[in-house]
Amino acid sequence: MSLSLLSILLGVGLGVPQIYGLARPAGLMAVARKFPRNLPAGVALMLLSTAWFVWNVNVEPIADFSAYKPHMMIGFAAVGVGACIFVHDFLAVRGLAVVLLLVGKLMVDTGRPHLSESPLVLVIQSWAYALVVAGIYFTVAPWRLRDLIEWATATESRTRFLSGVRLAFAAFVLVLGLTVFRSM
Repeated sequence: MSLSLLSILLGVGLGVPQIYGLARPAGLMAVARKFPRNLPAGVALMLLSTAWFVWNVNVEPIADFSAYKPHMMIGFAAVGVGACIFVHDFLAVRGLAVVLLLVGKLMVDTGRPHLSESPLVLVIQSWAYALVVAGIYFTVAPWRLRDLIEWATATESRTRFLSGVRLAFAAFVLVLGLTVFRSM
């Protein structure tokens, strides 16, 4: 995937919910507050992240573990599916945390070859590391995302303000993808 396409997808993916948050903050507040304990969303995110992680293991050239790779893939798949069955508490947060880790890996891997071409690649790289730290933190303490969501959605004005800030960042990333990163 090119850095340009990744930036466009990230900008649009982050921006669309923020437009909803600006237009209908009460609606975003209601959806966001239900997210941490939303079991269907948790199952979907956990299965998505499990499939993505198993695919990463499959395509990774790990010479030292090549004999064990099929067993590792089965084990990782079993852990992901098992989490959906046995770990219902904050499953959506846990699934999102793994997705954040995987998105961070994709962002770093995509941007690394272009670090010498533009200092603005560091925007994507820094965001990637922030996502990885958030993914680790929310994996260890998933209730913290619930608390963060409760704070961020305490009032309509706060929800609207934070949506505006995130939308501005999303627009910046989108513009980077359409301009500076166009040839990357």
